[in-house]
Amino acid sequence: MRFVKKSLVMFGVILLLFMAILGYFTLRKYHPDKKIVVAENRVKPISIDTINCMSWNIGYCGLSDDMDFFYDGGNKVRTSKEMTEENLKFIEKQLAGAKDVQCFLLQEVDTASKRSYYIDQFDHISKVLSSYQGFFSTNYHVDFVPVPVTNPLGKVRGGLATFSKYTPKRVVRYAYPSSYSWPVNLFMLDRCFMVNEFILKNEKKLFVINTHNSAYDDGSLKRKEMNFLKKFLVSEYKKGNYLIVGGDWNQFPPGIEKYNDRFDLSKKSIINKDFMPSDWQWVADYETATNRALDAPLNKDTRKSLIDFYLISPNVEALKVKTLNQEFKHSDHHPVFARFRLVR
Repeated sequence: MRFVKKSLVMFGVILLLFMAILGYFTLRKYHPDKKIVVAENRVKPISIDTINCMSWNIGYCGLSDDMDFFYDGGNKVRTSKEMTEENLKFIEKQLAGAKDVQCFLLQEVDTASKRSYYIDQFDHISKVLSSYQGFFSTNYHVDFVPVPVTNPLGKVRGGLATFSKYTPKRVVRYAYPSSYSWPVNLFMLDRCFMVNEFILKNEKKLFVINTHNSAYDDGSLKRKEMNFLKKFLVSEYKKGNYLIVGGDWNQFPPGIEKYNDRFDLSKKSIINKDFMPSDWQWVADYETATNRALDAPLNKDTRKSLIDFYLISPNVEALKVKTLNQEFKHSDHHPVFARFRLVR
């Protein structure tokens, strides 16, 4: 009987401790507003005929070819600090060398995370791209991610970074809808897209949008996000504005079925070809993979996919798109370069 009482007391203490921990994280939960103005500037209208963009999920400089990752069926939580620093230096060099790019759209940029040894990558990249204006929107803000239990991911601070040669009138963070319930939502990303709004001399606006859509869901959350984004895009296009969206969509673009011998289509959803009006265009380099699986370190059997690309409004023309094949040495994603022309 005494043993039963002790066991019940111990269970009660553990339960109270567990609830206290959840209560702490509930109070500390990051609750961004649905719309946050990141920056607002007084600007003169600019004249743009063409614009070059580069979208790149840099994998917080921690997902190089040596890595597998526990979320994707691997075992590791992070690579070494030395490799993280080497990856960052490579990424900095690539960005600094892309001198013909006017807008960089970067995803998974860490500012203070255990997984990337608390290196402020946004600050490092800002210094390398000193002639650009940098803007940051948080989409991962958790004090302690408790998995895996034996080696927790810990504190994460990361998000989207956009660097522009032009001064935007406004930069706005829009929160994507979420469907994670408590307490799971305490430890998950707060997905968003970030809009750079430029004023043109023809009195219209150019919106360059950086997006990073959900990865670990059954597809229902991505559908909510995509419908939310579509509503924003269609509304702004009806006003006569130009729209370019680039990023890591975590899904295949329409038309990928023609290339199913090149990519593993089983692990990602495919955007329906009728999702956007027919005069909108998905812009992707269907010849080259942009992402690799992280269930094992890079090897000859590694599954590859194409989930980084662009979407443009009917008044924008794609002149070029090319995935820069880096053999996934320093990130699990390749950068995707594109040149666009405003046609009306």
